[in-house]
Amino acid sequence: MPLILETVVTTLSAAGTMHLVPFGLIREDEDFVLAPFRPSPTIENLAERPYFTASAPSDVRVIAGVVTGRRDWPVVDCDTIPGKRLADCFGHAEFEVAAVEDDPQRPRYRGRMVHAVSHVPFIGYNRAQGAVIEAAILSTRLHMLSPEKVLTEMAYHAIAIAKTAGPAEREAWDWIEDKVAGALGRSGRVLDGTSCPR
Repeated sequence: MPLILETVVTTLSAAGTMHLVPFGLIREDEDFVLAPFRPSPTIENLAERPYFTASAPSDVRVIAGVVTGRRDWPVVDCDTIPGKRLADCFGHAEFEVAAVEDDPQRPRYRGRMVHAVSHVPFIGYNRAQGAVIEAAILSTRLHMLSPEKVLTEMAYHAIAIAKTAGPAEREAWDWIEDKVAGALGRSGRVLDGTSCPR
């Protein structure tokens, strides 16, 4: 299995319109592959400007926020490519598209890293941050999974939230809980054990 890094990817259109979205970058040799599903603003932007940026957010609310419709996060200009990166991140990397494998469903963009830098010291992992990331990914697959599978996995991840979350992780978790509850037609919270049919 390939190494996949969960990041926040930004691309720009020729007119300068930015698209920001969580993405798993697939490591292949020295490069990283971006493989968005059609249709996608990422694909449209890469056709106009073959560059992308991957940021490691220092606030996990960015990932939870984007998958729940909250896209207005601070960005700044990239250092070497025409692009934007998250303003608040542990670090970021800038990529130029070196090759494209076209596909009617999921084209693959091989990114060659041209610049990378760390911005904030990283001194340790937090289980709640990992739980939010897993729950965010889960929330993008609600159309593919049974409600029982979704709720079972949410209940498992809620353990890490209950034990290790700070205020930011709690808020991010609540956003995802609201999305899942709305999609599944449920009330209550997985985290407090009150999730039940409406």
